[in-house]
Amino acid sequence: MAKILFVEDEPDIRDLVRLALEDEHGVTLAETAEEGLRRASEETPDLILMDVSLGGAFDGLEATRRLRSDPRFDATPIIALTAHAMPGDRERALAAGCDQHWPKPITDLLAFRDMITRTAAEGRKQ
Repeated sequence: MAKILFVEDEPDIRDLVRLALEDEHGVTLAETAEEGLRRASEETPDLILMDVSLGGAFDGLEATRRLRSDPRFDATPIIALTAHAMPGDRERALAAGCDQHWPKPITDLLAFRDMITRTAAEGRKQ
């Protein structure tokens, strides 16, 4: 069972992803980038799902950059889960340190859950 941190400010999406993953993984939720950084430091997750557009002092891409500057998270996969699916959005997420870019809305929960399970088991490909 992998420890997954999901940083998302939209309650319905948090609940959907938690319900999709909690039977196979431990899921910790955070509503803001700041809370996500704190929870990552406290819990050392195996995988982080990061919303790009978060309310608060900074967004999910800045949170990802901050996580990547911490050696504890070098091998932790970070997946951008975002409604940003315009040209260049994927590249911005990858440049910030995300390993993958998964668009919202999530239309295939089984494929999403399989991708999370596989990525958590494999770790970060550097």
